[in-house]
Amino acid sequence: MFIGVDPGKTVVSPTPLRMSSGRALRFRSGSVTEIVPRPPSGRSRADRIRIASQVAFASVIAGALLSAVGVPWWISAAVALVLVTSLATRQARAAQPGRLATPGRPRRRSPRVEPAGDSQAYVLVAPRERAAFGQALALSRRIRRTWPALRDMIDPVDADRSLAAALHELAGVLAQRQHLRRLRAELAESAGYGLPPTSPALQALADQRERVDALWQSTRAEANRILAALHAIARAGEDFVREQRLLETARSAELALAELTRSPAATEAPELAERTSAVIAAYRELLRRSN
Repeated sequence: MFIGVDPGKTVVSPTPLRMSSGRALRFRSGSVTEIVPRPPSGRSRADRIRIASQVAFASVIAGALLSAVGVPWWISAAVALVLVTSLATRQARAAQPGRLATPGRPRRRSPRVEPAGDSQAYVLVAPRERAAFGQALALSRRIRRTWPALRDMIDPVDADRSLAAALHELAGVLAQRQHLRRLRAELAESAGYGLPPTSPALQALADQRERVDALWQSTRAEANRILAALHAIARAGEDFVREQRLLETARSAELALAELTRSPAATEAPELAERTSAVIAAYRELLRRSN
């Protein structure tokens, strides 16, 4: 799965993302690849022209030297042209602010884009939905950082698949809420135009408002459920890692004291069964809901 974030939108897609302008930084964690725009180079047009001119001049000199040893001049000229053109293009792109290209071109204004395949790409542009997904993305990073310590308790492949599925599901719910927010605003702006309460048009409008409000409440509950599950997994894993570290510190101190006092080292350790069960149960629940 590919997750791209630029200043104007957040894109969650099962297919690779590309940039419409600027360059990208890519970070891969398991099956999830995050894409963010690279900062612009800051070079002005004059600077880019100067650098390209220097490269062109160096290419001319190199071409002349190659011609002196028998290399056809047109080969050197072609190589120089390709080199200078490629450099100028890369410099111009690097100087632009980074923007992600929207996957596909929907015919209607909709946050949901249908790519080739069964999965869907989602584009989030509303600040609230973007903030909620950003929170989930931060939680997913926290979860992944606990996996090395949990390698004996969870299957990393299943955990990665479940986490990616949860993020994709959340993106779909948030995209739906984004669209519902626009519908709620449009319905709220619709007035009765002086029609009597028994008007069929007014009744139809009220029915649509009820349906939109019901869906609004259900999507909020679903988004909160996914976020709560991710938070619970991150918290349980981090608590387990901290307890393991404390346990190792206590064992080291115990051995040191035993050596100093020349007494047999005790083998008592804090009970971690409850915390371990919580971590495993949280991952199993996420895997069950994502299937």
